Amino acid sequence: MKFDVLTLFPEMFAPIEQSILGRAIENKLIDINLVNIRDFSENKHKKVDDTPYGGGAGMVMMPDVVYRAYQSVKSEDAKVIYMSPQGQTLNQKKVEDLSKEKHLILLCGHYEGIDQRVIDKIVDEEISIGDYVLTGGEIPAMVLIDSVSRYVEGVLNKDSTNEESFTNGLLEYPQYTRPEVFEGEKVPEILLSGHHENIEKWRRKKSIEITKQKRPDLLK
Repeated sequence: MKFDVLTLFPEMFAPIEQSILGRAIENKLIDINLVNIRDFSENKHKKVDDTPYGGGAGMVMMPDVVYRAYQSVKSEDAKVIYMSPQGQTLNQKKVEDLSKEKHLILLCGHYEGIDQRVIDKIVDEEISIGDYVLTGGEIPAMVLIDSVSRYVEGVLNKDSTNEESFTNGLLEYPQYTRPEVFEGEKVPEILLSGHHENIEKWRRKKSIEITKQKRPDLLK
């Protein structure tokens, strides 16, 4: 799967080259290409923003610069996503749907945002990671890349994604590992029994209990 990220701050994306995503990049399961929008400014000072028409605080990213950056990576099968607090909130279903795409172009705004004309021209969908405002779209883009990449075939084994929170509409059951006794607390006996059917029943029961306690809205 290919991700092209249009951003003014490509250096912010260093963390996604670590751990699971780093291995996925090495194994060519995903391809993350960082495109510096500033490189497409034709201004001698590499200016990418200007004051908003009509007045107001802050600066607005200019449409022509963003459009040239987009044209450098566009393809017929690309889906363009603008990371915006005005978009639909990212959830598990959306993550799984996006993982089926071949090419995602993620547009990261900054300052007071991006000229609406280029958004209208190139963006297929706006996505938010929550009802709050950040300084830019880079962190939301990393959240989307991380969550979507986990569902790309080969990045994780299927057991990892089939049993985690939200996959079946429930939160995940509690996990335990060695030592068997920690600070006087023992691992639940059922997990030591070796009886897989009973373990699965216990995990299902715990998932329902935890969901009811922490996210009852998911049971509606």
